[in-house]
Amino acid sequence: MFSRNDISIWSILKKCIGMELSKIAMPVMFNEPLSFLQRLAEYMEHTYLLQQANASTDSVERMKCVAAFAVSAVASQWERTGKPFNPLLGETYELIRVQSTPPPTQSPPTPPPASPPPPSPSPPPPTAPSPSLCSLCRDDLGFRWVSEQVSHHPPVSAFHAEGLKEDFLFHGSIYPKLKFWGKSVEAEPKGVITLELPKHNEAYTWTNPTCCVHNIIVGQLWIEQYGNVEVINHNKKKLCAIYGKWTECLYAVEPAAFEAHRKADKKSAEEKKSKVIPGSELIWRNSPRPDNSAQFYAFSTFAMQLNEVDKAMEEVMPSTDCRLRPDIRAMENGDIDLSSGEKKRLEEKQRTARKNRSKSSDDWKNQGPNPHNKAQDWLYSKGYWERNYSQLPNIY
Repeated sequence: MFSRNDISIWSILKKCIGMELSKIAMPVMFNEPLSFLQRLAEYMEHTYLLQQANASTDSVERMKCVAAFAVSAVASQWERTGKPFNPLLGETYELIRVQSTPPPTQSPPTPPPASPPPPSPSPPPPTAPSPSLCSLCRDDLGFRWVSEQVSHHPPVSAFHAEGLKEDFLFHGSIYPKLKFWGKSVEAEPKGVITLELPKHNEAYTWTNPTCCVHNIIVGQLWIEQYGNVEVINHNKKKLCAIYGKWTECLYAVEPAAFEAHRKADKKSAEEKKSKVIPGSELIWRNSPRPDNSAQFYAFSTFAMQLNEVDKAMEEVMPSTDCRLRPDIRAMENGDIDLSSGEKKRLEEKQRTARKNRSKSSDDWKNQGPNPHNKAQDWLYSKGYWERNYSQLPNIY
């Protein structure tokens, strides 16, 4: 992976202190070769937690699984100091996975020129339930996901996912606000995330914590997550205490035991080092990253697969899918100059086209209040997987 040490970051950011970076065009060397829409899709790496929640007959057990799922997406940001590409207006991302055997190991993205690119074997042929879905399916947990950049100012990304067995609905709209504070960049993911379990007539909502990247100018980059994540069950009012380390694992324990442990005034040094409260239950452990993760933008195995594309996929994907975005593809292939040029071209094309773009008659989403907490949201209105892709705008 190329080194950012050769870049004068201060010369770029010194005029941006206190400003919202999401509205400022940043050099491509700050990025990782994924769109923000793909970063959102990393929520689905731990879909098995939703299937465990749906299979449980106890509401507290379901809450544990949902809370672990909420934190699992945050864990994917560990050591990810690269910024995902800002999606273009109308940009989309789709992902379908069919529950079967564990996914095959895919080849990682090609590293930038500083490292010699490894040979990239052809991905194994996917397995699919029908020819129409064949090119977008890979054997894994059963779901299908669609996301789109629905607004440019403010930048809003909407997503909708559903279990192929109708066991869950997962949707939300995120407005990431990025600010530079002199030594750090803060990302506040505004917006509400909703999970519905129709079998149990339950709906959960939560917001993501704030992410801060420290030592932007000098020193070793490191990431901090802070803020409250309150997972609310809108149908049942039960409590459970969950604690742990967002990069490693989570435990659940009775609220009384957690409070007693937290409020204990006198502890020995050894007791303070103890990570597990007596009576705790391990509910989630982060998957280990591949050995070469540090060479590939600190991606997990799941993240390395998100840009996979073959000829069959191109035949059924909409032309707006970010797998086809040339600046991201150029960066993944190690051509930073081409990526930078394509990024500038696409941003200029977006500015020109945005004024003349009309609303599509076959949109899959509508803006309106979230049915569970009444917050402003973008909601799925059916029909995405059956619509005619030929009417999509040419954004690339």
